[in-house]
Amino acid sequence: MELALDDTLVVNISMVTDITMLDEIVVTAGKYEQKLSDVTVSLDVLKPRRIEVTNATSMEMIINQMPGIDVLDGQTSIRGGSGYSFGAGSRVLVLIDDLPILSADAGDVKWQYLPVENISQVEIIKGASSVLYGSSALNGVINVRTAYPKSKPQTRIDMFSGMYLNPRRTELVWWERQPVFAGASFFHSVRKGNLDIVAGSYLYTDEGYRENEDDKRARFNMNLRYRDRKIRGLSYGVNMNTMYQDKIDFLLWQDADSGAYRQNLAAIPRVHAFRLNVDPYAEFIGKKGSRHSLKTRFFRVSNIFKDEPDKDNESAQYLGEYKFNRAFKDRIIWNTGLSIIYSNVIANLFGDHNSLNTAIYSQFDLKALRNLKISAGIRWETYKLDSIFESSTPLLRTGLNYQLSRYTFLRASFGQGYRFPSIAEKFTATSVSSLNIFPNPDLNTEKGWSAETGIKQSLEIKGWKGFIDIAAFITEYKNMIEYTFGVYKPDTVEYATFDHIGFKSLNIGNARISGIEVILAGSGNLLGMPVIFHAGYNYNYPVDLNYDKNDTSITRKDRILKYRFHHSVKADVEFSYKRFSAGFNFIYRSFMLNVDSVFIDPLIGNLILPGYPDYRETHNKGYILCDGRVSCQITRKFRVAFTIKNVFNKEYIGRPGDIGPPVNLTLKLSLDL
Repeated sequence: MELALDDTLVVNISMVTDITMLDEIVVTAGKYEQKLSDVTVSLDVLKPRRIEVTNATSMEMIINQMPGIDVLDGQTSIRGGSGYSFGAGSRVLVLIDDLPILSADAGDVKWQYLPVENISQVEIIKGASSVLYGSSALNGVINVRTAYPKSKPQTRIDMFSGMYLNPRRTELVWWERQPVFAGASFFHSVRKGNLDIVAGSYLYTDEGYRENEDDKRARFNMNLRYRDRKIRGLSYGVNMNTMYQDKIDFLLWQDADSGAYRQNLAAIPRVHAFRLNVDPYAEFIGKKGSRHSLKTRFFRVSNIFKDEPDKDNESAQYLGEYKFNRAFKDRIIWNTGLSIIYSNVIANLFGDHNSLNTAIYSQFDLKALRNLKISAGIRWETYKLDSIFESSTPLLRTGLNYQLSRYTFLRASFGQGYRFPSIAEKFTATSVSSLNIFPNPDLNTEKGWSAETGIKQSLEIKGWKGFIDIAAFITEYKNMIEYTFGVYKPDTVEYATFDHIGFKSLNIGNARISGIEVILAGSGNLLGMPVIFHAGYNYNYPVDLNYDKNDTSITRKDRILKYRFHHSVKADVEFSYKRFSAGFNFIYRSFMLNVDSVFIDPLIGNLILPGYPDYRETHNKGYILCDGRVSCQITRKFRVAFTIKNVFNKEYIGRPGDIGPPVNLTLKLSLDL
């Protein structure tokens, strides 16, 4: 149709509401961009808005609020897949921009190191993911994706200060004035021609609600990306993050009464920690849609312990991954790649070691029918620790996603996983107060598999839009690694003493975790106020399969794996009204049925953790935590927020001897320039 000057054309457009929450683009599930509705596994997405409004000073605070995930004293468990292992080893692989960020020695993650001020989104896979991501992805993956500039420059400055109030039990108070904490962060992103620049920094100090557990840290990060002017489709750059931290960790209380918030001074010395990762990378997108990606990382960790040089350690890790991605006629997507990780560890605590990890993987995602998507992958990996070489058997995964109707998606998946034991689990020999930890150089690799079936249904009810996701899952482990209490007397010693009693990493055998998970998320209007909510319920039954079925003295409770919660409910709701917003977070966890039996032994338990056996007897129920927040957008650029955590001042406990913080208040000022 051609229009002459001054002609008028009237076009009638009919608007139809649609449900777009499942159109969220994610990367982690298949190592390429796809819609959340199309993935074959359970995957949660965490947006930076949630981090901002809750004033999470460490990533674990917000991860711990996600359904089906528990962070126990820094160690992560997805759907009951992990317990507590004294800071060594992880079955959940944590990534920053698709590359692992677990330390080379302990195989753990320091949550304070992750840049909460520079987040694009966090993607969480629940279930074995070793085919794409390798060792330590046995229980799942948490991928922290940092930000790149948008069309307009962004500059944000946050400042906050807060204090801990008195707990319900006044005898726990050790301070003469309220302990305080404070921090500030800076974020800036801008595009200058073909160059993308992102920079962020974070300062934090915390006197601690427990005596002699202060924490000071400073972090700086930067992302640089350049889109080549001469070669179309080529981009390259470097990301970096670094942090210095001065702190004392808390491990053992003095006693369950007045000393529950008091540090056992013989427990943990002050540590000066330094971490740095530098990530050069390049990416090329060809004319036919093929994508080549080369990502590398240098990751250095150094820990210097004041007055205890025998605990000093440092490590350097060199990572590289080449990945090729190609789509064929929009029906087949092929992902393949290879990765290399070399680590060198120098540690007085468990000796000097080096390791080399190599792997190759390949995965196909096929649109078999109009509404059916099939995913299948395979991985082969080798691992050399010092002079010992180990090779994995080929690992397999497969998944199905069937769109039953416009807004209904069925899925099923099966994946194998494995985890090479960390250097710390194999070689650590130390004592903390009356707690001994022994090495086990003969520790074997643990293996497993997980399977799930689920349904994701979009919902629209009277203006409310969202989705419900229901999944049933099962995971099995072989050669499962657990720290186990016992008497570990060398053959050269005739009689055992207290020096031979303690914990040691052992392959305890086989285990199974099964359960269900329900997630409900969405948005709508209530009394004219916009509302956003995200809630979930998780039930898991973690059982040790190595029991004598003929032994009638073994109870159901005895079979439960240690440090797990059977039931958990988590919810976050936020309301908005004009310039104001308010929200709350709710967490319920059932009673932890099983811990190391030594901690509840009337004799030895009171020796290691004075008062814990009786404390556990009296605190034998689950607990509920609630956090609240309100904020006001004073001007277009200036915002003030107030948060209160543990609103009802609940006394609760995670691992033995680790009582959570009392009610605490925070005032936060935010300025967008």
